[in-house]
Amino acid sequence: MKILIVEDEPGLRESIEAYFNEGDSVCEIAHDFTSALAKVSVYRYDCIILDLTLPQGNGLDIIRHLKANQYNDGVLIISAKNSLDDRLTGLDLGADDYLTKPFHLSELKSRVTAIVRRRSFNGNNTLLFNEINIDLDAKTVTINKQFVKFTRKEYSLLLYFIANKGKVVSKSAIAEHLWGDSIDIADNFDFIYSHIKNIRKKLVEAGCNDYIQAAYGMGYKFTET
Repeated sequence: MKILIVEDEPGLRESIEAYFNEGDSVCEIAHDFTSALAKVSVYRYDCIILDLTLPQGNGLDIIRHLKANQYNDGVLIISAKNSLDDRLTGLDLGADDYLTKPFHLSELKSRVTAIVRRRSFNGNNTLLFNEINIDLDAKTVTINKQFVKFTRKEYSLLLYFIANKGKVVSKSAIAEHLWGDSIDIADNFDFIYSHIKNIRKKLVEAGCNDYIQAAYGMGYKFTET
């Protein structure tokens, strides 16, 4: 998952980032309204964890910006107990869920995971694509009932391809999904080709069709044809 954490309180922000980084998530952070707006204007996220009370602005305007531009990022509002009206306004504007502070990090991650599954995989715990079977809870992949081991980045990229099957995804979009905005320092995208080569090899060796097609000059497409 690619997550944006918008929270001005350093301790909470760092705790959320550390907790999600223990899994297979790519986390980016924003500590105020201006930096959050700059990020959501350029990058797309599986879910945005959004505090509404921010220096320099209101988190509700971030949701309005997403809606105005028809961006489909998931949004989970985190807010204090006394901000019920803002939470309800956020849901009316298109936020997916809210969580009242203080909260357990395990509950936060469960809510975020549910949002991503609902948006990308119709709420299912198991993702099926022909002979590929992915257990989203265990983060395991079986092909023709045979377990196939993928690295964290390979697993994340395979999920990203299947979630966008039939669509051409650019190299820059793939890079941002796997590494977040830190990819800006990369000299080239050779590492993407390396990951795709490894995924193809593992799929084919397990008796799977090669569903990854190169779209010359544009990127890659995961398709049956």
